[in-house]
Amino acid sequence: MSGANAPAIALESRPLTVATWPDFERLFGPHGAYGGCWCMWWRLTRKEFESQHGEGNRRAMKGLVEAGVVPGIVGYLEGAPAAWCSVAPREQFQALERSRVMARIDAAPVWSIVCFYFAREARRRGLLRPMIRAAVEHAARHGGRVVEAYPTLPRDRELPPVSSFMGLPAAFAAEGFVEVARPSARRVVMRHVWTGRRPR
Repeated sequence: MSGANAPAIALESRPLTVATWPDFERLFGPHGAYGGCWCMWWRLTRKEFESQHGEGNRRAMKGLVEAGVVPGIVGYLEGAPAAWCSVAPREQFQALERSRVMARIDAAPVWSIVCFYFAREARRRGLLRPMIRAAVEHAARHGGRVVEAYPTLPRDRELPPVSSFMGLPAAFAAEGFVEVARPSARRVVMRHVWTGRRPR
């Protein structure tokens, strides 16, 4: 298993479904995480995203969940929602599919990790790696063999959360991801290939 030497953190993860929607709302808060995004940035055109900013994006995400789409996983610490990771088959992310910078590098079917969000009180507690691990296992559980991520390369100073929502290369590398492309000066494409049995 990847990340076998990672520090033990009692993090539980659950898919975002109708049952866990209230926890997702609680985690994202009244402002919808980053400026009313409700994690719809990669699922819409830029015009659509801006036109339904805030409440519209919340309704759009809830509509997906009510339709049976599982857009990611919620992480829990001591029973409270503390973290979010958007992970799903790449074709669900319209903006990613249209991106010239992060265009598909081959025809392999991949699951994509496109966003993380952590509750304020859960930040700087080492939750990124456990959430990456949980995302890979979630994808594998649903038949995803290749998981792709698009982390930001840090410069001389630490990136603020709004700039590092796609994760950092070192955390993905520690969980068994390898760099497969560097499409821009700040962006890396990394992949994890699941080689074990599908987790239950």
